[in-house]
This record gives sequence, structure tokens and C-alpha cells, in this order.
Amino acid sequence: MLKLVLPKGSLEKATLELFEAADLKVSRDSSVQYKATIDDPRVIEVRILRPQEIPVYVAEGLFDLGITGRDWIEETNSTVESLGELKYSKVTSNPVRIIVAVPKDSPYESVAQLPQGVRVSSEYPELTRRYFADKGINADIKLSYGATEAKVPDIVDCIVDITETGSALRAGGLKIIDTILVSYTEMIANPQSYADPAKAHAMRQLRTLLEGVLDARGRVLVKLNVPTDRLNAVIAVLPSMKSPTVNELFGGAGYAVESVVEKSGINVLIPALSDAGATDILELPISKIVP
Repeated sequence: MLKLVLPKGSLEKATLELFEAADLKVSRDSSVQYKATIDDPRVIEVRILRPQEIPVYVAEGLFDLGITGRDWIEETNSTVESLGELKYSKVTSNPVRIIVAVPKDSPYESVAQLPQGVRVSSEYPELTRRYFADKGINADIKLSYGATEAKVPDIVDCIVDITETGSALRAGGLKIIDTILVSYTEMIANPQSYADPAKAHAMRQLRTLLEGVLDARGRVLVKLNVPTDRLNAVIAVLPSMKSPTVNELFGGAGYAVESVVEKSGINVLIPALSDAGATDILELPISKIVP
């Protein structure tokens, strides 16, 4: 039913891991193959291509569904239907930013201070051109094929580049003077395909599986037993997504309680639950959370 295109390159590993965790394992003969398959009746074809190309191909109808970054949707000015953000990236779950940066010893502290004719290097020439035009600055934009941060100040005056953690910019002696765009990974659809009710339904089902995995990341299920007279004390220290589930044990011997909590605080939470009177505490991994 659906022709799907996934990103190659920096997002490739994280994307394939996400799909496998969602029980949508992408199979191919080798890591350099561009054609793949997913053993799912909703997906009839899978390609793995550069994320820069994906918005264009989806907009043209060569694929029904794709995953790429908002940065490339904006760069290519493609008309696609966004099915929402998938908050993952090659390093963290944080978004990436398209920024304007200059050498840290530069006198420029804002884009408004940049001179007419400023030399700019970027892998996003169209996005950069529109940005500087909106600012009323006539910029000399040079397409970068990588290592953009290495081109200032000898080749260009500033850069428009992508950053997730900012470490490469700092290491290159640069400072950020503006953020053009905050970009998450997105699931996008061809508008005509999304207008087909059957295809749109299949797309939403796939999105539900992927979002369920992302929602589960960093969370665990805590299950415990508690005597009746200690229930309120335990509930007082037990966080939850909504509210804990509480069921009476057989014979009125107390209560069974369970809750989804953040993994990051589990080392503090479990001893606190024990101190409050909880027993038989279990910490269980979660594969998916579907509201």
C-alpha cells in the first residue's frame, strides 16, 4: 500500500533502530543497499536515500511517506503533509538548530550588524538566501559541501550551519548570533496519498507505533505491593504519567500498585518506596506507550 523512504547518512542508524523497536524491522542485503523491505502489509516498498532529497520525492509522489528533517523541508520548499515530529536525532532527542555563526572574536553580535555583501557558507543555500533577503542583507552565499565551520574567517565571514550540541562550533572558535530554524525529524506524506483514506489510516498506524517507542524511551514500569495502612505514604512518593494503578490484593492483604516513571530517577525512587512501606518492588522495561 505505502511506498516509504527513509534517511541515509547521519540519521540512518537511529531511524533503523527506531523502526526495529516499533516492530517494523527494515531488512536489506547489506548496509549499502538503497532498497529494503519491511515485513508489514502496509508497506510495499522501502528506499533509503539522502534526507536532502526526501521532501522533493515525497512532494512529487514518488513515495507516499518519508522521514526527514524540517530543515530539508524548508530548504527544498517542498509541499508535503506533515504527520508530526518524531523527536529523535543522531545524538539525542533534542532538536537540531540552523544557526548563523561568526568567529568568537568577531565584532558582530547580531545579524543586523553584518555588512552588505557579507560572505556566507552554508549547506542550505536556499534557506540562507531567503533568510538574509528577509533581513534586507545582500549576502554572497557559497554552497558548502561539508566542514562548513572550517571556512571562517579566511574564506567567508560567517556560516549558516546545523548544530545539535554546539560542540563543533565551540571547538572551531565560533559564536552563534542567531537561530534561523529549530528542526526535528518529521514524518511527511505526499498530499495526494494522504487524501486517500486507506493510505492515511495506514500512515497514522505506523506513526502510532513509532511514537509509542519514543514515548517509552527513558521510562520504566514500577510494580509493587503495599499494606493498606502504608498506601497513602507510598502514593505520595510515587510519580506517574497520569495516576498510579491501584488494585486490592486477594483476601484484603493490601494493594498492588503500578506506575510508569522516568528511568533517570529510579535510583532515588526505589529506596524511597521501600522506606514508605512498599514491598516486592519490580522495575520493568517498556517497549511502547500508546495513549
